[in-house]
Amino acid sequence: MNKDNEIYDLDGIPPLHKAIPLGLQHILSMFAGNVAPLIIIANAMNLPVDEKTFLIQCAMFIAGVTTLIQLYPIGPIGARLPIVMGTSFGFLPIGISISAKYGLAGVLGASFVGGFFEIIMGAFLKSLRKYFPPVVTGTVLLSIGLSLLPVGINYFAGGVGAKDFGSPSNLLLGTIVLVTVLFFNQYTKGITSMASILIGILVGYIVAIPMGKIDFSAVSQAKLLSFPTPFKYGMTFHLDAIAGMLLMYVLTTVETVGDISGITVGGANREATDKELSGGVMADGFGSCLAAIFNVLPNTSFSQNVGLVTLTGIMSRFVVAVGAVFLIFTGLFPKVGTVIALMPQSVLGGATIVMFSMIAISGINLITKEPLTGKNSMIVAVALGLGFGLGSVPEAIAYLPQSVKMIFGGSGMAVTGAIAIILNIILPEGQEKKLEHNSNKSLSGA
Repeated sequence: MNKDNEIYDLDGIPPLHKAIPLGLQHILSMFAGNVAPLIIIANAMNLPVDEKTFLIQCAMFIAGVTTLIQLYPIGPIGARLPIVMGTSFGFLPIGISISAKYGLAGVLGASFVGGFFEIIMGAFLKSLRKYFPPVVTGTVLLSIGLSLLPVGINYFAGGVGAKDFGSPSNLLLGTIVLVTVLFFNQYTKGITSMASILIGILVGYIVAIPMGKIDFSAVSQAKLLSFPTPFKYGMTFHLDAIAGMLLMYVLTTVETVGDISGITVGGANREATDKELSGGVMADGFGSCLAAIFNVLPNTSFSQNVGLVTLTGIMSRFVVAVGAVFLIFTGLFPKVGTVIALMPQSVLGGATIVMFSMIAISGINLITKEPLTGKNSMIVAVALGLGFGLGSVPEAIAYLPQSVKMIFGGSGMAVTGAIAIILNIILPEGQEKKLEHNSNKSLSGA
């Protein structure tokens, strides 16, 4: 195999001088998103600083382990694709709700049961594949990309809750990263083009230091070596908590199907196989069980890394495995993780805007595999119209029960996915199919 093409091959093993920066690029793009849900739920529970640090450590460690399982499957568990796993933002609202009533132990117990539920769904996914044609998975993928764009802009402006949110310095820093990514991706070749996201983030990080946006005092306070402790908070099991969590697992399964499809379409120009989809969903569930054991919220595929694969075309599992090993390393050596965690969110925003947009592009590519007319056009129109619309205007469901708002009021991806699946089942074939049939009938009669 040509050495230059190894990074584009699923089983390619490029030399370390290429694999390391490309692997780190994946980790830097997901680092903040992986630890943020734990920080938010820890704040909601008023946990002390040392407990927050411990949860971040667990999140990094388990993300690395579950990513390796996706890359190199254990039996049927794993997609064998360059998927990066991490703590899911989607479970945050229901997690906060459960923690207020039952504490973190109740959240972890419900997550553990839900993980097994998703494994079962993954095992039977082949029989459900007919409900996920390209127009459905593409619509879900497009919804994921569109719903993430505000997240990227929030990062770009300094991060939600930042005192200087939207300040010229944050916008300048994000712009520097974005311009750097565009320059190296489009105007250079080889490793610098492929690692454009990493270069942009590093440039932004360095520029942020003289701007006074990074305080390294937290690094000296972090431990040098520490091992994540399983079952530290225990688990308790409550039917109402489990029921709410199971519904979220159904929705994250739809998202995972979209992410896997995005990787194969964007990185390999093909649709995902039944085995890849089933294995990927089962790995999601298995990883979430491990996450609960190690005290953190459910793990799922990270959409920003799907965008990165689409942007670069790099499909090598080895490249992502290098990044996964680094994740585990940061989970064992908190000082390393702290250095990365100090990265200003505006730096991350400059990179994620491109990656999130590429997810939407992958969705468009899937949707347009068939003519966007008749039934297909109605599926996309109604699913996006209601799903993305409700996600943009959550006040529209203000009078619905809190449990419904938590599930359907977030990004709108849940509504989009549910409507796309239902419409694909109940709508008749489009008029263009009937016209084609009648045309063929006329020709045969002639």
